[in-house]
Amino acid sequence: MAPDFDSLRQTAVRSIARAALPAAMLVVLLGASACTQQQPLYRWGVYEGLIYDMYVKPGKADPSTQIAKLSEDVARTKAEGRQVPPGVHAHLGYLYYTQGQTALAREEFTIEKQLFPESTVFVDGMLGRMQTQ
Repeated sequence: MAPDFDSLRQTAVRSIARAALPAAMLVVLLGASACTQQQPLYRWGVYEGLIYDMYVKPGKADPSTQIAKLSEDVARTKAEGRQVPPGVHAHLGYLYYTQGQTALAREEFTIEKQLFPESTVFVDGMLGRMQTQ
């Protein structure tokens, strides 16, 4: 009996099609996911630059200027519906403290604790040092 080449060819084509379909779908899904760009979790704004200036170029980092820039940045971040990154409110609290505005410092430290409970030990330490001075 002679082999039925037409039947063998159809079986091979079906096998290849079954294997190729999942691979093609994977390529399409990967391509589609590459087109969507995720936004970062936080809007960092000017925070990192201000921290850099404060520690690397101390004379350039005037606390009043930093307070104004960070406060404006926090307002912009909230207006955009984005999240303020960790450390911003704690830094604002520290800056207010250096300016003698302890009520505003406490308020910012409290906001930091509410937004980022993992900062509680650090912030409580700052608040404790404020009380002893």
